[in-house]
Amino acid sequence: MPALRILLAAIIILSFLVEIKTGGVGAGVLLGLVAAGILFGAQYVHGLVSLNQIGLFLMGILCIAVEILLPTIGLIAGIGVALMAYSLVLALGGDINGLYALLAAAIIAVFIFVLILKKLPSSKLWNRVVLRNESTTDHGFVSAESHDELLGHVGIASTDLRPAGVVEIDGNPVDVVSDGSYIKKGEKVIVASVNGSRVVVRRVKEDI
Repeated sequence: MPALRILLAAIIILSFLVEIKTGGVGAGVLLGLVAAGILFGAQYVHGLVSLNQIGLFLMGILCIAVEILLPTIGLIAGIGVALMAYSLVLALGGDINGLYALLAAAIIAVFIFVLILKKLPSSKLWNRVVLRNESTTDHGFVSAESHDELLGHVGIASTDLRPAGVVEIDGNPVDVVSDGSYIKKGEKVIVASVNGSRVVVRRVKEDI
C-alpha cells in the first residue's frame, strides 16, 4: 500500500533527524531501522529493490554514524543523506511517483520533528549546523558605538553641517548630522536625538 510505504519512510526520516539532533542511539533510531527493514524487506520480496540498493541505504547510515562519531565539516553526513534519499526513492517505486512519495514522507517527518524539537537534547553535529547564539548585546555583540549619553548636550560646530559634519561636545569631536538645516562652522548646537551611532543636532537659538 502506498500510504503504508510513505508512513514507513516518514518514520525512517524522522528517526535519523532525531539521531542527528541528539547524537545518541536510542529507541528512535531503532524504530527507524525496524521501519527500514519492513520497507526494504517487503520491496525486496516483491523484486522491487535489489541488494545493491539496500546496500546504498546501509552506506548512508554508516556515513551519518561516522559524522556523528568523528565530526567533520558535514560532507560525510551530506553524502549519507543523499545515499539514503536515493535508496528510499528506489524503494518507493524508483520513478517520479517515488520521488513524490519521498517528499510527502519528508514533510510528515519534518512536521513531527518540529513539534518535538525543543524537547530533544542537542548533539555536537546539530550545534555545528544550526546557529544557536544570537548576536545580542547580552552576548557582547555591538553593531555600532552608541552615543545615548550625548542627548541634550550642547556643542560647537567644528565644520559646516551640510547636513553631516563634526561637532565638538564636551571637548570631544563627534560625527553628527543636522536636523535638516544648514549649520555654519562655529554655531552652537544641541543634540536633539540619538539613534545608535547616529547623532542628530539642531541649532541653538540665541536669546536676543
